Amino acid sequence: DTSLTEVNSFSPSVPISPSSMINQYKFEDEREIRDLFITVDDPESHITAIETFITYRVVTKTSRGEFDSSEYEVRRRYQDFLWLKSKLEEAHPTLIIPPLPEKFIMKGMVERFSDEFIETRRKALHKFLNRIADHPTLTFNEDFRIFLTAQAWELSSHKKQGPGLLSRMGQTVRAVASSVRGGVKNRPEMFTEMNDYMETFSQKISVLDKIAHRIYKEEKEYFNEMKEYGPIHTLWSASEEDIADSLKGVASCIDKCCKATEKRMAGLSENLLPILHEYVLYSEILMGVLKRRDQIQGELDSKVDALSSKKTEKDLFSEEIGKLEDKVECANNALKADWDRWKQNMQYDMRSTFTNVAENNLRYYEE
Repeated sequence: DTSLTEVNSFSPSVPISPSSMINQYKFEDEREIRDLFITVDDPESHITAIETFITYRVVTKTSRGEFDSSEYEVRRRYQDFLWLKSKLEEAHPTLIIPPLPEKFIMKGMVERFSDEFIETRRKALHKFLNRIADHPTLTFNEDFRIFLTAQAWELSSHKKQGPGLLSRMGQTVRAVASSVRGGVKNRPEMFTEMNDYMETFSQKISVLDKIAHRIYKEEKEYFNEMKEYGPIHTLWSASEEDIADSLKGVASCIDKCCKATEKRMAGLSENLLPILHEYVLYSEILMGVLKRRDQIQGELDSKVDALSSKKTEKDLFSEEIGKLEDKVECANNALKADWDRWKQNMQYDMRSTFTNVAENNLRYYEE
């Protein structure tokens, strides 16, 4: 099943190394417990008088009772994925929602409607949906189910039922107001540690992302020069009879090096760059989640302060504080559980990605 192989990066053609065995074991384990399989494929261009856009086919296979059928096939455009992400963030403000590829991936490096861009985006959208499907809470979100099953006109109708503009503005104003109030007084130590961890992680992953892009760029320049260098020796051999065989031999060697370098570049662009960039986006998402948790805590703190300074309305305030305490506890528990899960996934992804790069490099130098 392609949806499984892409999510787990397990390929039967890779020689069995310790890391490959870990991948295989996890892959086989997950196949038994999963009951929702999603594939994003078949990109299609649409040109209208107003805009040009791409839609992707989303195929869902499931054995879950809340779905009316066991298989669905719908077409979705990038805007629909953005809508889903915003609905998940709205419903679960302190859960870690997987990142979506930006509007324009690697701006300046690829054309927006080139095959390379479309394929890069398709893989990222595929991963986005499968990360949600694997999440113990997000997978049961009603908007997610509608996204997977509703026809285009039904989805469009469902989108219009969202909160009105004034309601959204109110939420934004409250969020800004609470973030302006300054640091949170009673933030538990655990969340301060998370914050520090994410600041360090964010710096390190950004540096790794830049280095990986630089390596890829240098490799590409080297590859382009080699492509020109090989044929020169073949041409040269035609005018030098005495050393023609040697020159042809050098040309053949350069050609082999060229092919090995191309394979190595493909490994970097398919396995390393997307994972690093995904975690650059994850670091931004996590900083946002921690900020939202702090805002809920800040709201509680301000109500507690207001209660101590006011003699009247104590009953009303006590009730509000009780609700806010529950809200803070729910937010804390949701983030704690998601944090452990995210860290485990991140460490697994990093370990398998870097091991994969190391194995590819070994094969490259052997060739």
